[in-house]
Amino acid sequence: MAATDGVIVRATDVARVYPTGATAVSALDGVTLEVRRGEFLAVMGPSGSGKSTLLNILAGLERPTRGAVVVDGADLSAMDEVALATYRREKVGMIFQAFNLLPRYRVVENVALPLVFAGVPRERRLERARAVLDRLGMGPRADHRPSQLSGGEMQRTAIARALVTDPALLLADEPTGNLDSANGEALLAVITELHARGQTVVLVTHDAGIASRAQRIVRMRDGRIVN
Repeated sequence: MAATDGVIVRATDVARVYPTGATAVSALDGVTLEVRRGEFLAVMGPSGSGKSTLLNILAGLERPTRGAVVVDGADLSAMDEVALATYRREKVGMIFQAFNLLPRYRVVENVALPLVFAGVPRERRLERARAVLDRLGMGPRADHRPSQLSGGEMQRTAIARALVTDPALLLADEPTGNLDSANGEALLAVITELHARGQTVVLVTHDAGIASRAQRIVRMRDGRIVN
């Protein structure tokens, strides 16, 4: 069931501790955060501040050591691994710094890949993939291989793959890190446009200029929110 109070993400007193032999490293230390449906939030902080760990927990890729996380009405702490995999497939789209495209597959097949795991028939998943590629101006490149794309085109393909399941939440982890300034700006323009259409976005960055594109900025330091 989706959240009914306008809050799509509610993280409460979230901690993440990594054991390292006789000691432990605290990546998150009591983070409480809400994100409203349709909001564009930037999580900003230096390397090691905990921002990527927080993103991974929201994505269901990691479990918190303590605390509760509810996304679009789904209580992640109550889920087993099978339920978390379903959550990731149905609720979340992720854009990584690395494009993670499969070189042997065409662009349209890379974009359609999440729908394979959702059990969508081949014809339907390719149709949906082409529709998303068209939306991002990548329709003419749909039948190319990743090796035939520019860096900006590869990132747009990665965005299309994140969007093909129509996720409630789009998460972006330093998405411009492997792009030059022109392609990075083009990527931010795409994310801004997606937000304007109603997409909820949480973007992690250490760059104040990138963060300034968001509606709201949360700053992290030493595993805590500091503003």
